[in-house]
Amino acid sequence: MNLLLTGGAGYIGAHVVALAEREGHSVTVVDDLSTGVATRIVSPVVAINLASPDAVGKLSELMRATKFDAVIHLAARKQVGQSVEIPEQYFLDNIGGLANLLLAMRQENLKKLVFSSSAATYGMPTLDLVDEDYPGVPINPYGQTKLVGEWMVKNAANWGLKGVNLRYFNVAGSESKQLADTAELNLIPIAIAQLKRGEQPIVFGTEYPTPDGSCIRDYVHVKDLAKAHLMAVDYLTTPDQKYATFNVGTGQGASVLQVLEELKIASGIKFDELLADRRPGDPPRLVANTDRIEKVFGFKASFGLKEIVKSAWDAAN
Repeated sequence: MNLLLTGGAGYIGAHVVALAEREGHSVTVVDDLSTGVATRIVSPVVAINLASPDAVGKLSELMRATKFDAVIHLAARKQVGQSVEIPEQYFLDNIGGLANLLLAMRQENLKKLVFSSSAATYGMPTLDLVDEDYPGVPINPYGQTKLVGEWMVKNAANWGLKGVNLRYFNVAGSESKQLADTAELNLIPIAIAQLKRGEQPIVFGTEYPTPDGSCIRDYVHVKDLAKAHLMAVDYLTTPDQKYATFNVGTGQGASVLQVLEELKIASGIKFDELLADRRPGDPPRLVANTDRIEKVFGFKASFGLKEIVKSAWDAAN
């Protein structure tokens, strides 16, 4: 297929591009390169800020020139803490960018979209394993923008869009040094960068209602996540889509302190953590129920926490 990937020069996007290329798809990337790195990928990159006033025209022109079969939309701001500090920027970029993309797709009659959503849409679920039907209430602006994005995808069905929302849990790991996560936006790359600078990795909050007091998350390898995207594109080519939203995770939770223990093993560095106050907008526990994606896509995560952390450390060193 001929695929358009927004945010394809980013950490996750570059892994999706690499897998799509290996599977024989043609890929064009749209990225403003604010955090993306063009040298990560060999596919053509078109520099467009999706939230800019001229984005619809530029996207429409690109779609007319290249007849795409589907769009994978990954471009977004994604820092929970930052979204609390500057919510207006998150609504402008994440919601405005998606709105411009959908306007261009509608104009050019491009009707298949895989949307990069987030487990942040669930807020603070009371379930040990949260499923897609859980009526989540996001507790930070980042999660709110992702939930509104899902509504936008749903509403676009009125003009014929077929959309899939992939709710990522905590994505980490790397396929290679070239595709390493260099942005320092999530726990594992942040902790690795701190170690490389001779600093102590920071644990934000040690008094959560969890076994060791630190937050619990579901960590999924970025290679598994890339596979889920292409499965989602295939799903959109089937005659009927019963579901629009899928969790992408492992169904297994790990605490911040457990992740850092794995980092001690992978790095060979016996460090002490720096304990700090909790950050606003962090739920105590967020772990995926993966029954739906396993049943419908046949997706099953291949990598566990040990492999995720080791691959991230190896890629950064």
